[in-house]
Amino acid sequence: MSYFAAAVVRDDSGWTAAEVNLRGTTDIEDVADRLRDVDQDADLSLLFVEADDAYLVIMRLDEGEDLRVFGSDSAYAEESRLGALLVGDLKTSVTGLDDTEEPRPSGGGDEDTEQPAVDPEADPVGEADLLADLGISAQKLLNLCAQEGTMPADVTAEVCQVLGCADEVEELREV
Repeated sequence: MSYFAAAVVRDDSGWTAAEVNLRGTTDIEDVADRLRDVDQDADLSLLFVEADDAYLVIMRLDEGEDLRVFGSDSAYAEESRLGALLVGDLKTSVTGLDDTEEPRPSGGGDEDTEQPAVDPEADPVGEADLLADLGISAQKLLNLCAQEGTMPADVTAEVCQVLGCADEVEELREV
């Protein structure tokens, strides 16, 4: 299974991006250590892992601590060793939505053209609200992941655009 792993870290001078090699990682803490290694002093570190144009995992560390993880689909854990390592231990339902909030289509278009907020075949796991303080609510992240025809790279690009680090991640893809 092929993957692309991009770390974006923010410090006082802004965002920096680096590709992260996850080969040989043995557990989620090992992956977190590789994210920490990008910049030990970063205020915020994010890792976007896109696998086989089907799965997206986002990891977050604040000041190198408090690991938070979101996965676009729990099936990734069954598809690969890396998937099992990244999302295998996550709860089967997402957190970050209050119990009364139902996932719903975004936008205000015609009912026939609205996309469901959650793909019925996908099972997002982890903390969907891990980017809420950065302008990407849990609902928006779920909507982005569920849009028909949207690839993990598209979700990463949209999230990075909102965060202000899209150019840095795009440069990694071009290498």
